[in-house]
Amino acid sequence: MLRTIQIMTAALLMGCAAHPDPIIDTKGVNMAQYQRDLAECQAFKEPIRTEVGAAKGAVAGAAVGGATGAVTGSVAEGAGVGAIAGAARSAQLSEREKQQVVKNCLRGRGYSVLN
Repeated sequence: MLRTIQIMTAALLMGCAAHPDPIIDTKGVNMAQYQRDLAECQAFKEPIRTEVGAAKGAVAGAAVGGATGAVTGSVAEGAGVGAIAGAARSAQLSEREKQQVVKNCLRGRGYSVLN
C-alpha cells in the first residue's frame, strides 16, 4: 500500500509541474515589450499561496480518507492517502490558477494567448 501511495503522490505532483508558460502569437509583437509585460503579469500571481491551498486540501483529504478508511478497516492509512491526495490536488489547482492569472493579464494587454 505504501508503494501505491508513493506512486499516486508522484503522479499528482507531476501534474503541478506540467503547466506551461503562456504561448502567444508573436506576429507583430515587440518582444522586448512582451518580456516587460510578462514580468508585470507574473507579479500578479504572487499573492496566490500554493502552500495554503495544499494544507487545506490535506486536511480535507485526511477527513475523507479517514472516513473511507473507517469503512475499509484502516482509518490511519485512509487518512494518510487522503491527505496526500488532497494536498497534491489543491497545490495543482493553485498552480493552474496562477497560470490563468498570467494569461488573463496578457490577454488584457492585447496579446493573443494560444494556450
